[in-house]
Amino acid sequence: MKPGTLENQAERPETAFRHEARQFVLPLVVRIEKTAPPARTDALETAARAVLRILADERSHGDGEWAGAMRDWQDARIRKVVRRARGAEWRKASELPGVTVTGRTAEVRVFPPVPLDGWPRELAKLQVSGTDLDDPEPAAAPDLSGPVLWMSPAVEMSAGKAMAQSGHGAQLAWWELTDEERAAWAEAGFPLSVRTPGAERWRELAASGLPVVRDAGFTEIAPGSATVVADHPALRGGR
Repeated sequence: MKPGTLENQAERPETAFRHEARQFVLPLVVRIEKTAPPARTDALETAARAVLRILADERSHGDGEWAGAMRDWQDARIRKVVRRARGAEWRKASELPGVTVTGRTAEVRVFPPVPLDGWPRELAKLQVSGTDLDDPEPAAAPDLSGPVLWMSPAVEMSAGKAMAQSGHGAQLAWWELTDEERAAWAEAGFPLSVRTPGAERWRELAASGLPVVRDAGFTEIAPGSATVVADHPALRGGR
């Protein structure tokens, strides 16, 4: 299992190289219009699918135009930052290379990784803090035959933070799958659910051996907090 750590970051097993390498970040931008903000759960699910989409994109592999940045990003600490945009800001962000994923109410655009100090101007000026959303009604029960990203019931997070964490969970599951399992998930359109279980069920999930995202506590939550368990059918019961 590849553990996840750090604020808006998921990480493979620790090595000195991973900490010394130049750090990159995966930018995600969620569209939040004043009159029609997305539902929180849909935004979390859409962000997770956006991460999977760029991981699977042919431009991220081999000699693809994003392959170098994707390798550099995944060879160092795996960081993600979610910013928000509306109106002209969203239109300008949408003109940059990337992938837009649309949910029932949410739109999230994911961009190739950039150096921590090398954000494109159109993205650097977007706000990152204070992004919060609500669900107008309780989310339906998840499809337990499919992938579920379980959010900790004990950790409170802004929507932006939770979107990054759900993206980490999706990525940890992706890392654990075989090429055939990844291809099947992509072919199906990356179905997944993001839900928050009760306290007892969360304890069972966290001890199950499934991939767990942990946070370093730089913002919002305490260091070492387990935030997401990545529950994919192919990973249940171990290999």
